Amino acid sequence: MTSAPEATIDRPGSPESATPGALAPGSVVLAGISKNYGEQRAVDDLSLTIQPGEFLSLLGPSGCGKTTTLRMIAGFEHPDEGDIVISGKSVLGVPPFKRDVNTVFQAYALFPHMSVAENVAYGMQQRRTPKSEIRERVSAALDMVQMRRFADRRPTQLSGGQQQRIALARALVNRPSVLLLDEPLGALDRQLREEMQLELKLLQSRLGITFVFVTHDQGEALSMSDRIAIMREGRVEQLADADTVYSRPASAYVAAFVGQQNFFRGHVAASGDAVTSPHVVARAADATLPAGTAGVAAVRPENVRIEAASDDAALADANAARGELIGVSHLGETMQYLVRLGDDQSLIVRRPTPEAPALRVGDPVVCTWTPQHVLLFPADDAAQQAGYVAPPTE
Repeated sequence: MTSAPEATIDRPGSPESATPGALAPGSVVLAGISKNYGEQRAVDDLSLTIQPGEFLSLLGPSGCGKTTTLRMIAGFEHPDEGDIVISGKSVLGVPPFKRDVNTVFQAYALFPHMSVAENVAYGMQQRRTPKSEIRERVSAALDMVQMRRFADRRPTQLSGGQQQRIALARALVNRPSVLLLDEPLGALDRQLREEMQLELKLLQSRLGITFVFVTHDQGEALSMSDRIAIMREGRVEQLADADTVYSRPASAYVAAFVGQQNFFRGHVAASGDAVTSPHVVARAADATLPAGTAGVAAVRPENVRIEAASDDAALADANAARGELIGVSHLGETMQYLVRLGDDQSLIVRRPTPEAPALRVGDPVVCTWTPQHVLLFPADDAAQQAGYVAPPTE
């Protein structure tokens, strides 16, 4: 694998110039929106088209602008520049309750003194919807999330996952064209969170409603999304499907934030297809960087093979490194190895448990990988901006 292509980002200049389907019910067009808080620019000239029925995730670290973007779509914040078009109509100046969207928050905000059914019905009661229609729609919404048998219970009698389902039912009962979800699974434990990821995706596929999902959890975004918008400093760094974002990140920032990487810093070889670091030469399949410049090579842990070192075995001139095994971790379906290459560089290796070699801490080892699994990027601090921390060497 070689250096990734440029990010693919929809940048409509106006709703009329948006991609096909952008004016249909359930579409969302962000046209050059910006938002400032004092001197801080939280969202910076962001343009993005979300297609009807799409599950799109806004993914990034804290402070990247993802939640502010979601709040502007919902109407809780107003852009200082640009336009927001939902289902073909500009919503600038339109209050949240008049927009064809509903929002699910991490804090479920259920009324503790009301039953499950009363919580779901609350919004329709405020709109003076006929009682017969309320009963019918509440039952249908609870059926969607498999919670009808809990209709008479109070929220305090439910588990966290059940409360999240009720919050979803309440948001869906009004039949919005767009559902906005602001880290809705963040308060759940890991096992329940993974179960809810499956349920959310199945529910969205069944209903065909546009989901815009905000998260800092890459696993959530990868497992559920049709497309993922990786955000950085108020802009979209890359917009693509999960496989592209993971396998062909557009920058070192995306490579560092999505999944785990081994980074090797050094100078680009004369051939332009390799970075020479103090401990290894990392060679890619194609030449993508100017010779002699500073560069960064990236290799994912699952693409590295590891074996016990043999004293008389010759080491390849590229994509191979000798080191000392300083850590072994059992992660269930995979084994993780931490290999020290030198005082300032370690390498993480992950192998499927059934084929993982039996190695012990202190063993000399050899690690290898193929050029197709090497990504090359210009040297900058992008990985650190994404929260990358080098693995320990001791």
